[in-house]
Amino acid sequence: MKLVIATRNHKKMEEIRRILALPENDPFSLDDFPGCPEVIEDGRTFAENADKKALAVARFTGLTALADDSGLVVDGLNGAPGVFSARYAGEGASDAQNVSKLLDELSARPDAPRTARFECVLSLADPDGRTAHFTGTVEGHITNHPMGHNGFGYDPIFIPNGHDVTFALMPAADKDAMSHRGRALAALARNINTFFEPKNSLVQ
Repeated sequence: MKLVIATRNHKKMEEIRRILALPENDPFSLDDFPGCPEVIEDGRTFAENADKKALAVARFTGLTALADDSGLVVDGLNGAPGVFSARYAGEGASDAQNVSKLLDELSARPDAPRTARFECVLSLADPDGRTAHFTGTVEGHITNHPMGHNGFGYDPIFIPNGHDVTFALMPAADKDAMSHRGRALAALARNINTFFEPKNSLVQ
């Protein structure tokens, strides 16, 4: 089984390898295919973006590709940043800039609920166009200011339900056990072998 992860995000690759217990040089990432074109993530949903990335990478590389689209959905911001999570403060924005914009917008709405959830959709695609989806969600709320330096993205301002610290204050293993991507990857791990059987299509 040869698999390429459709990302150049090293932290995301580390997380995927850690959760799936894969060696450092397995699977491939987009760094192994420098000629692979960038995929414009213009879908309206996480699933649309994940499918678009996975199918484009599978067709370019000739390998089965795994792509994810994930983000933070904040009730008090009418579901934002959602599919724009990685570029909420603009194209090329840093994690800190995205976090700052989100906190500023919530501060301007003091009565808005701070409940939120991380959502992840994984899309597994082969060069023939078959796809399978695996999803994960974790509920929580947004803090008033960043706390912690672990993880990435919005981890410093998200406290999952049932806990009193942000993802960025948790050891990686604790976060992996409950995170949106961890849950989606767990579903993938349970079912990935079936995808490689002839004429199978999975939705999880």
